[in-house]
This record gives sequence, C-alpha cells and structure tokens, in this order.
Amino acid sequence: MAVELALTGLTAALGASVTWARARRHARRAETDHPPRGQMIAVAGGRVHARVLGSGGRDLVMIHGASGNLEDFTLGLAQDLARDFRVVLFDRPGLGHSTGGAEMVAPQAQAGRLMAAAAALDLRAPIVLGHSYGGAVALAWALATRGAGDAAPPAPPTPPLPPSLPPSVAASVAASALVLVSAAAMPWPGGLGPLYPLMASGLGRHVLAPMVAAYAGRAQIEAALASVFAPQAVPPGYGAHLGVRLSTRASVQHMNARQVNGLKPHLRAMAQGYGGLDLPVEMVHGTADVIVPPAIHARPLARLLPAAHLRELPGVGHMPHHVAPEAVAAAVRRAAGRIPDG
Repeated sequence: MAVELALTGLTAALGASVTWARARRHARRAETDHPPRGQMIAVAGGRVHARVLGSGGRDLVMIHGASGNLEDFTLGLAQDLARDFRVVLFDRPGLGHSTGGAEMVAPQAQAGRLMAAAAALDLRAPIVLGHSYGGAVALAWALATRGAGDAAPPAPPTPPLPPSLPPSVAASVAASALVLVSAAAMPWPGGLGPLYPLMASGLGRHVLAPMVAAYAGRAQIEAALASVFAPQAVPPGYGAHLGVRLSTRASVQHMNARQVNGLKPHLRAMAQGYGGLDLPVEMVHGTADVIVPPAIHARPLARLLPAAHLRELPGVGHMPHHVAPEAVAAAVRRAAGRIPDG
C-alpha cells in the first residue's frame, strides 16, 4: 500500500510539473506574440500598460471588461474616436500587460491605480468610458474623485482616494463625464455559479488555471468568445487581434476570477453613492445582453444617476462597441457635448 501511494503521489507530481511547464511555455509564447503596443507606466504598487491614440481634443479614457485587454477597443472604435479626442487605453490591473496585486480585486483599487497612470500622462478632466467590468471601474473612478478639489471633502460613501494620489492630483484627473457600455453597476441576485469561486480559490490558482492555460484548445476558446458576443457573431480575426492567449495565462485567469467573484459587495457599497454623481453619464446597453442584463444593471442605474441618458439597443448582446460602434461613438460625443464649460 505504501508503495502504491508513493507511486500515485509521484505520478501526480510529475503530471502537475508537466502541466505547469506547459502553461508557462504557452504564457511566454503569448507574451512574445503579443507584446505591449503602448508604454508601461510605473505607479505606486505596480505598472500600468497604456496606449495613446490621437493628440487633440478632450482626454478620453477607455477601460475594458473581464478577461480582456485594451486591444478590445482597437478594431476601429478607438481609431474613430481618436479623430476628435486624445484616447487613452489602459490594461486593467492584473490583465493584459498591467501588473496586479492582492488589493487589485476591488474596482476602487483598480480605479486608483489607473488614475495614478492618468496623472502620469498629464490627463485633464477625462471622459471615462468603461465596458462591462470596466464600467464598475469607471463608476469607482467617478465616485473617488467626486468633489475632488472642492473646499469640502466628498461625503461618504465615496471610496477614499488611494494614499498615493494626493487630492490635487485627483482633482486634475477627476472624470468630467462617464460613458458606460454594458456596464456592471448593480449587485445582482444569486451567485455566479461554481466556476468563478473555484478559479478564484487556491485550488484554482495552483491546479485549475494552469490546466486551462496548458490544455485549452482553439475550439474551447472560440466557444468562449462566441458566448460573449451572442447573439451576434464574433468579428473575423477578433481573437488574434485581442491576443486571446494573453487571457488564458494562469495568472490572468486567477486574477480575473478573483475580480469578478469579488465584485458584488463592492457594487453594493458603491451603489449607495450613485445618487451623488451629477456629472453627465451616457449609457449604451443591448437588450439581449445575458451577461450583464439591462434589467438588473442599466435600468436601475439610470434611475439612480441624476444626469444619465440610457440608450438600449434592441437585439444586441454584450458587445455593442463591436456590433454597433457608431452608437458607442455617438454616446461619447454626446457626453463631451454635455460637459459644462469651465
């Protein structure tokens, strides 16, 4: 029996070693095939990958959703907007080429790190656009900088500014308007199913994520993309453009799962402050979005925000910035036109 147990343990250890080596090899290949196309900005606690398009007009920050990276916006939408804005695209902490950290589970912490990067780029009063999970980060950005620079501090429950971001800096990068695209904004009923908690756990980090990184094939990846775009089709070449293998790296899978799995309580706390956000907010949401359903997120949020305009797109799923990019671009331009002078 002892010999059998020893052989079983040795076999398991060898299998795990092979899996981890294969996962690391795939990660290195993904990073070689899809290197950063922008600049790496050193901020307190880590580095942020940023890409800047355009040079004129108002500053526009674009924040991607779960399991993605900044290239999600560069199949045409960002280039279109760069004709009228200085477009700044960020990889969220722990995804793409930005570094993570234990505290980067919270959207408030992510917003703080991105604000620090925005300050390093000398942004001024940007419009902040967020898609899906990025919408939660955009809302956290607006909440954190609400009243920044005023004589009186913001009233609770505004999330506090990161210690590394002085109020004077926060005032310079305070959001002047929000554009929320399929935004995760409200606490939802029920849970997320077993996958996210499992992937966010220690077992997920050390076993499940490396297995997916090592052995996920094209069919599984294409099926995952199809579920995100449904009921519309995935644009041709999207996976290659995004560098989807960057998202299957074990570290990214685990961080993404921790962020998504931990989002609900943060949204519950953030929602208490939405009524105090009086900046212009443009919202675009597909009526067929089953990932972030509009009945749970967009419509209740629109009722809470005093200056929100919601446009629902009939029959559109979770990716309107690809399916109806003209609607998203129009929302950005409407938001810019609603910003008060001075």
